[in-house]
Amino acid sequence: METILVVEDEAEIRELISRYLERDGYRVLTAKTGDEALEKARGNAVDLVVLDIMIPRPDGLDVTRIIRSTSALPILIVSARGDEADRVAGLELGADDYLTKPFPPRELLARVKALLRRSKMPSYESKQAGPLVIDPEARTVQFEGKLVEVTPREYDLLKTLAFAPGKNFTREELLDRAWGPEYVGDFRRVDNYIHRLRTKLKREGKPDVIRSIWGVGYRLEI
Repeated sequence: METILVVEDEAEIRELISRYLERDGYRVLTAKTGDEALEKARGNAVDLVVLDIMIPRPDGLDVTRIIRSTSALPILIVSARGDEADRVAGLELGADDYLTKPFPPRELLARVKALLRRSKMPSYESKQAGPLVIDPEARTVQFEGKLVEVTPREYDLLKTLAFAPGKNFTREELLDRAWGPEYVGDFRRVDNYIHRLRTKLKREGKPDVIRSIWGVGYRLEI
């Protein structure tokens, strides 16, 4: 039986979400604060976190960042804050999906099932493309033998390129792979992340490893 941690400070909503999940056959743990959520995530075999943003000590965005810094545990944010800026902030910090309140129970369950299904897909072994090494298990990047600090979204974007070196990707494809099909926003956001990655993967006197393909998008060229 899969275990889901529900993090919500409003008792009525917490109980409602828990009831939906339990009826569908999941074991449910609950937490009311960020500190309690982190403690339960560390101390239990949790398969997925359903997380509200507006929780106390620390808030949901900080909880997302802390979990994602050490784990690939699936995170589904559920929040009344449905602005694009809020959705983008959650996804960029490493959340896997974002659901705006109020939501129909069937949609919550469908998204939970999709995330659990995705998390069980076989993980790739480490991938080396020239001086670039991607480790999917640890979610780390090495370049020319040195560890490179990247954000969760930068990692997902670079992994997409690295596992298909030489392949041309459109911005829309990169958004879909790195941000997920649920993301709604300007596909030019990819350009900003490519710029950051190029800066981090700069080689003196050598061309950028991420090449711009005019009229198409980008590709990794080692």
